[in-house]
Amino acid sequence: MKLVSPFLKSFVYPSLAGTGYLRWIASPGLAVVTYHGVVPPGYNFVDPSLDGNLVSADVLQQHIRLLKSRYHVVDPLDVLAWSEGKCELPSKAVLLTCDDGLLNHLTDMLPVLQQEDVKCLFFVTGASAGLERRMLWYEELFLIFAHASGGPFEIACDGITIRGEMGSREQRRAIWWSSVKRLSQVCESKRQSFVESARQRLRFEKQCLDPDSAEGRRFGLLTCAEIRELAAAGMTIGAHTMSHPVLSQLPAELAWAEIHDCRYRLESILQSQVWAFAYPFGDTQSVGPKVLELPKDAGYKLAFLNYGGGLGVHPALLAFPRVHVTATMKLGEFEAHVSGFYARMQKRLGRTA
Repeated sequence: MKLVSPFLKSFVYPSLAGTGYLRWIASPGLAVVTYHGVVPPGYNFVDPSLDGNLVSADVLQQHIRLLKSRYHVVDPLDVLAWSEGKCELPSKAVLLTCDDGLLNHLTDMLPVLQQEDVKCLFFVTGASAGLERRMLWYEELFLIFAHASGGPFEIACDGITIRGEMGSREQRRAIWWSSVKRLSQVCESKRQSFVESARQRLRFEKQCLDPDSAEGRRFGLLTCAEIRELAAAGMTIGAHTMSHPVLSQLPAELAWAEIHDCRYRLESILQSQVWAFAYPFGDTQSVGPKVLELPKDAGYKLAFLNYGGGLGVHPALLAFPRVHVTATMKLGEFEAHVSGFYARMQKRLGRTA
């Protein structure tokens, strides 16, 4: 498949998109597309595992213009009404969503959405509910490990011990992801204490979160006032847990609090209903059957995964599949996912999750 995939990306998908075939075979229904932000001008990529979900403003605009010309981009509030049986959506509808609540969603993504006159459902964490700017704990941990000196290390804090060898980039990625899963088993305060201990132990300076800098717009989370600004611009705000852990790793009571408390916190800020939830990471390893039961009890109308999306996919309202956009996804491949062609192909190959 390694040889086939580049052929599909570079030749098959663009050819099918260019002929109009993908739009022609697309089934009626709703496709949900998810972004994770726009690369701020002047930002230098650190690593594909960290930055690979970000797209440029130009690519975002190309995506939106393609969707407007061949499909129907719908308002999140219309999707809510549709889920409640109050209205019908147009044929081949597409909902835009964006996860994590980074500052660049406001500074770099919103202007493109406004220029194209489309709406987006933004999923933010409870970490954005404060007055001070913060960053996602697992991204900070990635930067700490990526810049650490080579050799063996051990970090112990609050009963959590992580050790390993800082070697190649691949080794560091593996240590990082293993650490993310381990730290997702404890509460947010212990997690943050460990990250701070790691920063000091491995001598990594705190990341600059100046909103006027490219790094600040890349890594900084929205603040309370900026969430309100995004909502005032006509965008819809959804919940993405309090602190973005791997929910499948958390004890049930902590997972419940992450999901429930985020909705409560955001509603107190916005003074309006928060009806949508996106599972952090959102893949099959992060969202187990027990986790899928929690959003409904927490009061959400819809909850979104981070894979498996496209037209023709039969969704569950609390496990709604999405097309996960990455930096390497070219325009033809993007439409192959949105149209449902990619999902059909995976099903025929027996690779549907």
